[in-house]
Amino acid sequence: MEDEKIRVGITHGDINGIGYELILKAFADQALCNLCIPVLYGSIKVANFHRKVLNLATEYTVVNSAKDAVCGRLNMISCFENEVKMEMGTPTEESGRAAYLSLEKAIEDYHHGDIDVLVTCPISKHNIYSDDFHFIGHTDYLEHVAGEGQEALMILMNSMMRVALVTTHLPLKDIPSAITQEKIERKIDIFNRCLRTDFTISIPRIAVLSLNPHSGDNGLLGSEEKEIIVPAIQSMREKDVQCFGPYSADGFFGAGLYTHFDGILAMYHDQGLAPFKALSMSDGVNFTAGLPIVRTSPDHGTAFDIVGKGIADENSFRQAIYSAIDIFQNRRRQEKASANPLKILPPERDNHNYTHRNSQQIE
Repeated sequence: MEDEKIRVGITHGDINGIGYELILKAFADQALCNLCIPVLYGSIKVANFHRKVLNLATEYTVVNSAKDAVCGRLNMISCFENEVKMEMGTPTEESGRAAYLSLEKAIEDYHHGDIDVLVTCPISKHNIYSDDFHFIGHTDYLEHVAGEGQEALMILMNSMMRVALVTTHLPLKDIPSAITQEKIERKIDIFNRCLRTDFTISIPRIAVLSLNPHSGDNGLLGSEEKEIIVPAIQSMREKDVQCFGPYSADGFFGAGLYTHFDGILAMYHDQGLAPFKALSMSDGVNFTAGLPIVRTSPDHGTAFDIVGKGIADENSFRQAIYSAIDIFQNRRRQEKASANPLKILPPERDNHNYTHRNSQQIE
């Protein structure tokens, strides 16, 4: 039902990072607690440790299952009982393992239908990497465990723009070989469907950035634009997708052209995210589009350098919760609206009825 509270699963991320500060600060606001049913997959001991260091009084209720969680307060499921050594500001093997256990339990509950959406706090990609988690980050992991065969698209978004990426966490030297016409077309298609369903934009306008400076300058600075990017754009336009470009990234952002588009597709990580974060760092949200699961996170990392100082800004985390709720509701409305489509009569039958009706009128 439309008025049912959405169950928001929250992972604590790297326990030596700022994850708990974000969570405790955000849910000190009773309005946020009343907006949804928040379920934190964490540790009682770790949470109390951060509360004491940060001098925060945010309360939470320990529950055995997400089904037992209630609206009006922060609920916690304890994911591990073993003693864990806290080294605030320092990524350790233990903190990486704790991040994985939180994520694993949240995904288990998602598959059981016990939570509706997932909001993840920052992890240390190097530190969480293990035999259990052999992925570059959340996006690849979620595509594997909750993608149901669908391809993920990483989007950074706020009130000003939505920036999606063709390639994500790759070394610069590997990017040109990873960009193909087929891949760009797939990402444009996912982006277009996401904008229509998750953000209710009926006819999205997508800007596609070039790979090389000055869009390759007619092949002088690279041939990827002529041989790969332009053909991909043309192919998708033939399928009635409103995509344009390729635009040189410096001029595109410098001239404020992002204000004229519903989405921007960048070729690689820093091409899109450096200007995004420079223009607005405090309210950005990372959204994993293209998958059945709705997952968002803050647009920043673990911030080990400021852990325990009480100066971490929780606004991006708060916006991640708002965004997850909005996207889930938009998908639910879309599903309801398209559940019983009108049947289309075969042309020949329709023509027969039309002729028959007209003949009766003439008589």
